[in-house]
Amino acid sequence: MNHSIGFMQGRLCDCVDGKIQAFPWDDWEKEFTIAAAIKFHLIEWTLDYEDLYKNPLMTAYGQKKILSLCQKYGISILSLTGDCFMQQPFWKVSGQAQADLKSDLLEIIRACSVVGIQMIVIPLVDSGRIDTKHQENELVHFLLEQHPYLLDHRIQIIFESDFPPDELRRFISRFPLDSFGINYDVGNSAALGYNTSEELASYGSRVLNVHVKDRLLRGTTVPLKAGNANFKETFIALAKQHYKGNFILQTARAGNGVSHVEALCNYRDMTQQWIHQFM
Repeated sequence: MNHSIGFMQGRLCDCVDGKIQAFPWDDWEKEFTIAAAIKFHLIEWTLDYEDLYKNPLMTAYGQKKILSLCQKYGISILSLTGDCFMQQPFWKVSGQAQADLKSDLLEIIRACSVVGIQMIVIPLVDSGRIDTKHQENELVHFLLEQHPYLLDHRIQIIFESDFPPDELRRFISRFPLDSFGINYDVGNSAALGYNTSEELASYGSRVLNVHVKDRLLRGTTVPLKAGNANFKETFIALAKQHYKGNFILQTARAGNGVSHVEALCNYRDMTQQWIHQFM
């Protein structure tokens, strides 16, 4: 299986305001050039709530520019991580605030369809985590109502969640197979102390995208193989589920004098080795 390895937007340029992940306003176009030079052909877009409608993805001019850069450099953007949904989760508010955030989601779906993005990651973690049954139902009911809209725009919603395996299997079973799935984050699962074999045996057939990173138990993101992630076990478990999707490097930022390019290329080599060895 020829899996594609891509990277989370911003990993080839300097951090924005010291954040490990944020939309790279000053460097997003330059990143295409760098990616092509080091033979990366897949980028996962990232979208923040702040200045949402100024993001190039959300403007007609920006969409044309994105499509032009993809064509020029032979790069695909097939997935988007919607940090905006974690920053402003519609399932945790009500009234006009909720209506506005729901409208934002529909606009994001439409914009993704224009540039060829096929999957939108909704992070149900940190500020976006589901705390109550009411919140879960608010999320589920609205998204199920949008099922025809998702089909029309050829978009799949994929959830990243901190639910334990059985809970996540129960949650994803509420959604139809054709438009909904799971984004499996290797590092987040390691930080939560979950057993990757148990997780993927439970809901692995619904995994449509994988974020590759490493984290310490109950701790932060660290370089690959420096944390608690068991990559051998993870890739073997994915192979058992016949995983056919992409691997997106959402890895630790470069440090100790290593360039962003060198760090990302090293992480790609490691991921490629795991794929060859275990899948």
